[in-house]
Amino acid sequence: MLARRNYPQAVMQYVGEMAAVTVLIGDKLKETGKLSFQLRGNGKVPMIVVDCTDQLNVRGYASVEEEISAEDGLRELLGDGRLLMTLDLASAPQPFQSFVPIEGDTFAKVFEHYIAQSEQQAACLILSANATSASGLLLQKLPGADARDLDGWSRVMQLAQTVRDEELQQLDTPALLTRLFHEEIVRIFEPRKVTHNFPPDPEKIRALLRNLGRAEVEQIVAKQGRVVVDDDLSNNRYEFTAEEALMLFDEDTDDNTRPSILH
Repeated sequence: MLARRNYPQAVMQYVGEMAAVTVLIGDKLKETGKLSFQLRGNGKVPMIVVDCTDQLNVRGYASVEEEISAEDGLRELLGDGRLLMTLDLASAPQPFQSFVPIEGDTFAKVFEHYIAQSEQQAACLILSANATSASGLLLQKLPGADARDLDGWSRVMQLAQTVRDEELQQLDTPALLTRLFHEEIVRIFEPRKVTHNFPPDPEKIRALLRNLGRAEVEQIVAKQGRVVVDDDLSNNRYEFTAEEALMLFDEDTDDNTRPSILH
């Protein structure tokens, strides 16, 4: 997800943290579909978007429009805006969307607020990300929890908040949960693999250019000398020479003789 992006340190961290929380929530998908989170604001980073399939295939990117300094915090980067969730299920006739204002001074607090508003459940979220990995710990209070253990939620939250970044990044799940909740009964389910697998799809881009029309593609070629299409979300780049781009509109050119896209 970070390849060739050259994000500033803070942006790289936030993309990683958003990927982690999207996977944690996306793991609840029990049918074919996709979960997407989009942060939109008026700050130096006006948009961060991450989506995740039911198979935990995740992708995302950030739009950076101004120079970022080391002193910039979450509010300077995002500004005022909202967090939009889109749930697109194969069984539903159209996607479901909900949004909440961006509230909180950390990414974890922003998503804790979202979960509290959307699911009406208390939540504790801890996130950590660097250039090589992204990790998260999500606790949610289940209905009827107080009846079973009156101080259980506060106790578990206090224990969770003792976790350190290096523990989130380096410990495997059994070791982490045993370290944090050694006096509790811990059940561990089979792990699921998280992937970022969105290979280039040249034919989709060919169709996109044909839909634009010859006249518009010719204008792009005249101005730039070639055609470059960036699929930001999947982090793929497609490049056409002028000849390759214009050959897409040659009715006598079949699929077997069309030039390959360079990427």
